[in-house]
Amino acid sequence: MRKKLKITEGIFPMPVLMVATYNEDGSVNVMNAAWGTMQERGNVVLNLTETHKTVKNIKARGAFTVSIADAAHVVEADYFGVESGNRVLKKFENSGLTASRSEILDAPVINEFPLCLECEFIEYQNGKYGCGVIGKVVNVTADESVIADGKIDMSLVNAIAFDPYTHGYYKVTERVGEAFKDGLQLKK
Repeated sequence: MRKKLKITEGIFPMPVLMVATYNEDGSVNVMNAAWGTMQERGNVVLNLTETHKTVKNIKARGAFTVSIADAAHVVEADYFGVESGNRVLKKFENSGLTASRSEILDAPVINEFPLCLECEFIEYQNGKYGCGVIGKVVNVTADESVIADGKIDMSLVNAIAFDPYTHGYYKVTERVGEAFKDGLQLKK
């Protein structure tokens, strides 16, 4: 028997994305965004309202980065979601993390998160069925600690996912299959 739940945002896992920008004064701003994905190859879409400091910064600078949050920094990642850059100007500084300037864009790369997508702002959409930032991925960097045999090893990234049912974070670490291969055994 199935039970009805009083929830509408029930897709799991939801990525825990750290969206980083520069403020007007050049300081770093980061927000936690679980509502984001790839729109198509090479484009990131983040469901963010224009009231976020991050969106204002993205529009002003024309760039942002998206880092995949990891289990080692769950406290900092959650802090970036519970504190607003509109209210706390030293939000990033309070986290204790560090950042480097992207070599390509006017956006910060958070050093402690192992995987980062550097994005050029394309447009902001605000329509009947949602709103959000769309960006073109122009560079991806990864810490050497998560690279094996020349490729990113997601089991080493220790990415975390958001659970909208209980508001928990879970590690995504174990490979359980081969995409575009395992299902072929059922093909007739």
